[in-house]
Amino acid sequence: MTFAEKVWAATRRVPRGKVATYKDIARAIGAPSAARAVGNALNKNPDTRRTPCHRVVRSDGSAGGYASGAKKKIARLRSEGVRIINEHVDLGCCQYIFSASKKTMSPPKRAR
Repeated sequence: MTFAEKVWAATRRVPRGKVATYKDIARAIGAPSAARAVGNALNKNPDTRRTPCHRVVRSDGSAGGYASGAKKKIARLRSEGVRIINEHVDLGCCQYIFSASKKTMSPPKRAR
């Protein structure tokens, strides 16, 4: 699995109503110093329907990059139930915590 594929797989684990930071994704895939590379991989996301890159934000809660712009990213997060305060995500309530045991990233299983 390539670095980008690991990033996309980790991003798919972030549920609706939660967010992860670029640093969280980097740590989850075992590359804790690669937060900027995570952003680059998400910028090349080939399947935005399956890989919700809008759920990845900066460590300070600001939106970070998004093809449609930061305001649309914030609006989309708000529509999913993410708490937004002064155009920043409230990481205290909405940050997704990756389990420490899942260092090997694979796409989530689909329910039948």
